Amino acid sequence: MGEVSFTAGADIMGLVAYRRGRLIDNSSWFVVFLLNLIMIIRKVEPKRYVKLRIIATLIDYGIFGILFFIYIYFFGHQNDSGEMEVNNLLTLPIFIAWFLYFVVSEGINQATPGHDICKLIVVKTSGEKIGIYDAFKRRVLDFIDIFIYAIPALVCIYNTPKSQRLGDLLADTLVVKKSDVTETEIVFKR
Repeated sequence: MGEVSFTAGADIMGLVAYRRGRLIDNSSWFVVFLLNLIMIIRKVEPKRYVKLRIIATLIDYGIFGILFFIYIYFFGHQNDSGEMEVNNLLTLPIFIAWFLYFVVSEGINQATPGHDICKLIVVKTSGEKIGIYDAFKRRVLDFIDIFIYAIPALVCIYNTPKSQRLGDLLADTLVVKKSDVTETEIVFKR
């Protein structure tokens, strides 16, 4: 079952110059805008896309993992057991990189690089674009959804009506292909 949402807006159709109710020339005039009302109807048909979502996640965390290990290699130090580690403020860039890679890219682009490669986007259940706050809410549960062998995510995807994982349920978002979101624009002329 698809989700339908409505958005209303205005479109400038033309302008007319008036002074005290009469049409005038270019000297000392003000502008009255004639507006059209525009309504956009969005319909979302969510599908599971489990294989594509797994591939996108592997791509994203593969890229992030490579960046993580490169950072540890160059900025870390060996501990007593011979393992590389970073401490204190040197851990901060890892969290900033995670935030930029996952939250900001998804909030601005509606997709991470892995989602882009797999032609998936993240939208609100109404079909509208998500923002950075929505992307953060969606990603804050990654440690539960993904790092426990993705079992919680798969259970949710298969058992929720809109194929959402825990992060999607929290943020009220869907992972779909662009073709799953249809927009119809209706213009009411004045």
